[in-house]
Amino acid sequence: MSLAGLGHILLHFLVPLLIARVCARAHWRNALVWMLLAMLVDLDHLLATPLYDPDRCSITYHPLHLWPVWPLYGLLALWPRTRWLGVGLLVHMLLDASDCVRQFGLAELLARMFD
Repeated sequence: MSLAGLGHILLHFLVPLLIARVCARAHWRNALVWMLLAMLVDLDHLLATPLYDPDRCSITYHPLHLWPVWPLYGLLALWPRTRWLGVGLLVHMLLDASDCVRQFGLAELLARMFD
């Protein structure tokens, strides 16, 4: 795995930690757990062949990462009981999108997303 790949995985832990510490000071551990549970969205990678491809853009390939489901994640973030899960899912999608932008550039990513 490349250094960029390791950094990407690390961000999936550090960004939720930062958000939890800043936005849910009194209950940051609970918020962090729910945001980290959002990483279970990556179970859709099990449907892919090969299982891991460093050159594959998650948000244009895996079913739970495709942009049409993002509004559902946004709705989860609006409801207090599921807020931190929804925030975690949105953060996860944004981090994966940023990885795709790094790989392919914004124009190519948008073309792939809306093709």
